[in-house]
Amino acid sequence: MIVLGLTGSIGTGKSTTAVMFRDLGVPVHDADATVHDLYRNEAVAPVVALFPEALKDGVIDRKVLSATLAQAPERFRALEAVIHPLVRARETAFLEMERQKGSALVVLDIPLLYETGGEKRVDKVVVVTCDAQTQRRRVLARPDMTEEKFALILSRQMPDAEKRKRADFIVYTDAGLEAARKQVEEVIETLKEERD
Repeated sequence: MIVLGLTGSIGTGKSTTAVMFRDLGVPVHDADATVHDLYRNEAVAPVVALFPEALKDGVIDRKVLSATLAQAPERFRALEAVIHPLVRARETAFLEMERQKGSALVVLDIPLLYETGGEKRVDKVVVVTCDAQTQRRRVLARPDMTEEKFALILSRQMPDAEKRKRADFIVYTDAGLEAARKQVEEVIETLKEERD
């Protein structure tokens, strides 16, 4: 089974690209979706111990948590120490299940793949990218996004150029969905050929 890491900076189209892999029949484990689920389940108690203000109706309120971290970015490390092992446990279970099913290729969608050393857990890496103006426009169009928040997120991410340098495959999303889908198909095709 080939394990493909999928990553990209905020606003580059990584989530849309992950859906394309899924639509083409490749099982995808989404680290972000896993975190959202953990905030409603097993991460609630340990996160509340660190950020009591983030508890709302029995779950972690991500807006409150995000606002707290924007004020005190040095507290990210404590949060990550709780969340990363829980995400890894879910990822391991996903990989085991796909191995048992006989899946030939799976995708681990990990936003901070390089920043967390995730490239060591995958066979190949796809970096999703677009030009800086497109990225900025997409991100600032999001609800509740500000220049400050965007800058904070970027400060925690490896520069896009560095990610592209390390990638095995690059998917460019500037030219629209059809062009991106074609690139995704090519990645799958190349990996099939390598395996055969």
